[in-house]
Amino acid sequence: MQDNMPSQLQETICINVDKVFDWIVKEASFEFSTTGPITFPGVTATTNLTGAVVTCTVVPRATNPIVILNRENRQFSIDGATVCLQNLTIQKNFTLTLVVTLPNGTRFTSNPITVSRCEQVTLCAPKGTDVEILFTDLDCFVCSTGTLTPGAGTITFSALVVTISVCQSIQSTFPVTVEFLATFCEPRAELPFACPGVVRPAQCPSVFPPAG
Repeated sequence: MQDNMPSQLQETICINVDKVFDWIVKEASFEFSTTGPITFPGVTATTNLTGAVVTCTVVPRATNPIVILNRENRQFSIDGATVCLQNLTIQKNFTLTLVVTLPNGTRFTSNPITVSRCEQVTLCAPKGTDVEILFTDLDCFVCSTGTLTPGAGTITFSALVVTISVCQSIQSTFPVTVEFLATFCEPRAELPFACPGVVRPAQCPSVFPPAG
């Protein structure tokens, strides 16, 4: 990059960005349980589930993974000053999938199960701000299953309990236009490239051709 190029002159520009009003990182875990039949394609009433191992996977739901149910103003005293913050009731929606693996390696995967979790957090998130949640870690494990009873395309667990653990980054944001003094960037120089010369493999004259 050349220092005397005109593009190196600084210029005041405006860009659109999201201002972060507040930001917390929070861990949480909760349990999901059900006693009704769960759909497992391929399972029949005669499927032998003895010795089966049950595992799970969980992901945020594809539609409406986060829903703000309520936003309530509350007064807090922080460092001697009265501050108005917002108590948010957030519903988080997940898609849970169970996998039943038989001792012979046969696997049955359940239809997706919608799991919802509500919690409250306190943020500076006045009316009009967006709340964004990024799951930095999302995992689950099967705590207990009880007895597994096969049916026509279903499995009924007598005591299914799944623990879901999340690490989440929660931010309240609002789009703003900011002005600042900037220097425009220049592209980097292209990396040098040269075709390699002819390469001969290593020889073994002591072995081949044989002497004499």
